[in-house]
Amino acid sequence: MKNAEITDPLFRKAVEAIDSGDITTLRQLIEQHPYLVMDRLDYPEEGYFKDPYLLWFIADNPIRVGKLAANIVEITKLLIRHVKMNAAPDSVVEQLNYALGLVATGRIPKESGSQIELIDLLIDAGAEPGSALGALAHGNPEAARQLIKRGSKMELATAVVLGMTGEVSRMVSFSDPDAQLVAITAAAFYGKTQMVKMLLDMGVDPNGYPDSSSGFHSHATPLHQAVSSGSLECVKSLVEAGASLGTKDKIYKGTPLEWAEYMQTNEADDDVKRNFALIKAYLKELPV
Repeated sequence: MKNAEITDPLFRKAVEAIDSGDITTLRQLIEQHPYLVMDRLDYPEEGYFKDPYLLWFIADNPIRVGKLAANIVEITKLLIRHVKMNAAPDSVVEQLNYALGLVATGRIPKESGSQIELIDLLIDAGAEPGSALGALAHGNPEAARQLIKRGSKMELATAVVLGMTGEVSRMVSFSDPDAQLVAITAAAFYGKTQMVKMLLDMGVDPNGYPDSSSGFHSHATPLHQAVSSGSLECVKSLVEAGASLGTKDKIYKGTPLEWAEYMQTNEADDDVKRNFALIKAYLKELPV
């Protein structure tokens, strides 16, 4: 979404105030027009940011400007205060919970250095910590760690990515195959070879797609994700355990080898490109 696409001029001005950190203008707008924190913007485009509330713009997720205002925490406090003063109780819960998800999964909150403080602020205001898997799926392990600290349910995949070997050993035995598949996919996504080997040694099947309800990249197999991590050792561990070489992902319709070829071609960093070249060469030698 671009700010120019916001057809409500007052809502657009409020969003621009959030982006620029103009807390004075934002306060005046909300006090004069409380509907701004009560009503959803009419933005019918499909996707996870369809018809957003004003509070949801604090995370710049989806990315619109590529940064957060230096005073984004104070901006968020102001918005939360007025949401609680004006919005219906069900709306308050919805706004806080979804804002937390946008912050925890966003790249810009992490890069701004405000992610953890915003997570704490939203949870203190009443947001439920929910699952940490969304944060992990978007490359935000520190956000996931903070969500666990603040009460998010520990899941096998979370324990795997955060390196909690004791928890992993304890949880595998009573985790169902779907949870195990999510866990090994997450380990592969992060190139955590030792965790991949640990799960394989405990009997986890390396084939299949994570359940779509898991919140973790359900379109690709663990081997695809190991390729994307750039870890040849992780790829070898999965292949030697019987991971399918010919399975295609559900979005791009590519095999693990085709993923390696694409990533080698499109990666700008020479060192990373060499990693993908090694993975490609290894996979090419194997019978499909």
